[in-house]
Amino acid sequence: MIWNKTLAQKKIGVKVKFRKVFSQCDTKLQLFCWKSKQINLIINLTLYKCKLVLQFFIFIKILKMDKIHVYFMPGLAASSAIFERIKLPEDQFEIHLLEWVIPQEKQSLNDYAMQLSKEVKHENLILVGVSFGGILVQEMKKFLNPKKVIIISSVKSNKEFPRRMKIAKTTKAYKLIPVTLFENIENLTKYAFGNYIKQRVKLYEKYLSIRDKNYLNWAIENVILWERTEIDADIIHIQGLEDEVFPVKNIRNFIPVKAGTHIMILNKYKWLNENLPKIMLDN
Repeated sequence: MIWNKTLAQKKIGVKVKFRKVFSQCDTKLQLFCWKSKQINLIINLTLYKCKLVLQFFIFIKILKMDKIHVYFMPGLAASSAIFERIKLPEDQFEIHLLEWVIPQEKQSLNDYAMQLSKEVKHENLILVGVSFGGILVQEMKKFLNPKKVIIISSVKSNKEFPRRMKIAKTTKAYKLIPVTLFENIENLTKYAFGNYIKQRVKLYEKYLSIRDKNYLNWAIENVILWERTEIDADIIHIQGLEDEVFPVKNIRNFIPVKAGTHIMILNKYKWLNENLPKIMLDN
């Protein structure tokens, strides 16, 4: 606008009109510079805020990366509901629950472990398995790179099996187990005597959700015929002193849980909640 006015002058005096026009130009220029500084300041502040926001998200991402991902595998025929009382500090651990899938016909335990390993999506991880799930996570270890493998109410090799299981392997008596009983656990309640038996049946009804006959036959056979004879020294073993399925008299090198039975994942959860984080973080 100031230049339009200047060009429109027919004659510009040196002392009056030129100074007038120049002073107007100078004022406009100063105003422009001042506005430019404001704009630059706004731009710089905006960039600074964006930088802070970016740093915040990077910080959150680092926090998530630093968390240890804990994958829990339930026992034979059980659902992940058995872990419903297990609580780990959320700022340090993230819990992931694995589930049994129906195996393919004559699928080997090794192939099944490889198949289930594909469900694991993190690298900074710990595997925890209960009973037959403990056997499975030891097989999964070959296909993953876990920080630790923890087994609960389980065994580290077939040498830790009780005598009756070794006899069942030799005689193939395990094939005579009537797995159809598991298909209708609810009906067992009618024939249960005593509060203890009735409570056990109710627990089985709630937590043993895998009733598929093919799965049950496959699972029982793969427990009895587990081929591992050499114990992996890196396996962390937690065992109840009163476990009736895998008695401690056959087991060496384990962390004992006083009065712990084979279902201590359910009734010794306070001990586990207190001690599992320490065991997981212990180097």
